[in-house]
Order: sequence, then structure tokens, then C-alpha cells
Amino acid sequence: MDALALEATSTKKPSNGAAVVAAPVPAQAPVKRKPAKKTKKAVVFFEVEILDAKTKDKLCFLDKVEPNATIGEIKSMFHKSHPQWYPARQSIRLDPKGKSLKEEDVLQHLPVGTTATFYFRDLGAQISWVTYTGPLVLYLMFYFRVPFIYAPKYDFTTSKHWVVHLACMCHSFHFFKRLLETLFVHRFSHGTMPLRNIFKFCQIGNFSIHIALRNLRPPGSKTRKIPYPTKNPFTWIFLLVSCPNYTYELGSWLGFTLMTQCLPVAFFTLVGFIQMTVWAKGKHRSYLKEFRDYPPVRSPILPFIL
Repeated sequence: MDALALEATSTKKPSNGAAVVAAPVPAQAPVKRKPAKKTKKAVVFFEVEILDAKTKDKLCFLDKVEPNATIGEIKSMFHKSHPQWYPARQSIRLDPKGKSLKEEDVLQHLPVGTTATFYFRDLGAQISWVTYTGPLVLYLMFYFRVPFIYAPKYDFTTSKHWVVHLACMCHSFHFFKRLLETLFVHRFSHGTMPLRNIFKFCQIGNFSIHIALRNLRPPGSKTRKIPYPTKNPFTWIFLLVSCPNYTYELGSWLGFTLMTQCLPVAFFTLVGFIQMTVWAKGKHRSYLKEFRDYPPVRSPILPFIL
């Protein structure tokens, strides 16, 4: 009976006797589920402590340093709290007596915990123009044919080929331009040599000149001779100046002035330079009077200038 009733309701006959079929019910579209949101991993920040490599005193504490920060970036952060130590003169190490870490070293890849301890060492004031001074001076030494490079008969002679002079002008112009750009245009991220090295260089040069002058006159002799360069490279400056001991002395004081950045030291350097110039000019004049074959290319104290 129930089956017959269901059939009667689903299929009805109209008055004309035709059967009527019920319309099918449309299927519901499947509901799209939104993908579950990925939970972001929490970033673990580092705490960086920087100590003095000599005294072990705490110099700086950096909080919330990102794990992918490099040593170069840490140096920049350290520079903000200590402006006198710009990144170029910083040496950051894992151990007080260890090697300096590289600029590109990443914090999270170093053997440190989330509280990292580094040691700082001051490299001293840096200069960036020395890189271009060497090639310039070296080329000019070959161009002027200084002794100990070519045979003695070619000392201070010039080439007959015009292309040699043209090449020297182009080469010198390039490196002199680079020197000016380095001093007044470019800003270097790191220096090439500490200023204290200039001081040590000039001190060694000054000592070498005094030894050369001492060996020029045998014991008990009063014979005066023209000083010439020896095998010691620090004495090669004799090719250009008559009193290189004063030249090195001036360089030492200039380096010391730049290191200390002290006005009284700068004033003392200026006064000393004036006095040494007077002495150098007097000695240069006496050399010219006493020796007819004295090298004419030499200057009293500063090559080609003074």
C-alpha cells in the first residue's frame, strides 16, 4: 500500500490521460574548503655582547639582532654606539686572540648561542689611497730609469720612442685621478692599511737613512761623498731627495698627527716641517756647490716639490 501511494503521488495522470513525470532535483555543488593557514615560525632574535679583547670590558650590548645578520651589519650597529670606531677599523673575533671574522659571516651560522659574545680589537685609523700610490710610484721608477733597475749606463736616461712618454702620461693620469677620487669622492666601506703602519714605515725608513749615511763615511775619515741608494729599499728615496731622513721624519709626524687628531701635535708637526725644510735646503745647496756631478733630479725634502 505504501509503495502504491508513493507511486501515485510521483506519477499523476492529467485529465487527458497522459502521464506526468516529476522534474529531477539538481545536485548540490561541492563546497570548497579553504586551505589551512600555515603557522609562521617564531623568529628567534639574538643578543650580542661585544667585549674589549684586551681588558674584557663590556663595550656594547645589542638586543634583538636578527639571526641572518652579518658581521658587517653588526659592525655598523656597534659603530652607532661608538662613532670613533668606524667599521673599517673594527676587528670582531670569537676569541680575544683569534682571527677576525669576515664581513659576510652570518650570525646564526657561527658557533654561538642566542646570547653571542664577541671580542673587539681596534685596528687603528685606516687609509684607502695607498692602494693606488704603489703602482704610480713603481711605474715612474721604471720610466725615469732609476739605478738598480737597468744597467748603469741607462741611469736617469729617457727613451727615444714617443709612445713610452705617452704611456707614462696616460698611466700617471689614471692613477693620480684615482687618488683624487679616493680622497675626495669615494666612500670606502673598509680601509686598506692602518695609519700606524705609515708611522712604523717612516720610522724604519729614517733609521735606514741614518745607517746609510753612517756607512758612507769610514771610521776616522772626514771625506764627504754623495749619498746613493743601497740595496735597502728604504734608501731608494735618495734618488729623489737630498735629505730623506727629514722626509721620513715628516712622514712620521704626519702619521702621528692623523692618528691622534690633536691640534697641538699638528702645530708641532707644522713647525718641525718648516725647520726641517730650512735644514734640508741648506744641505742641498752645499751638495750642489761641493759636487759638480750631483744628481739634478733631487729635491731638498719633498720629491719634485720642495
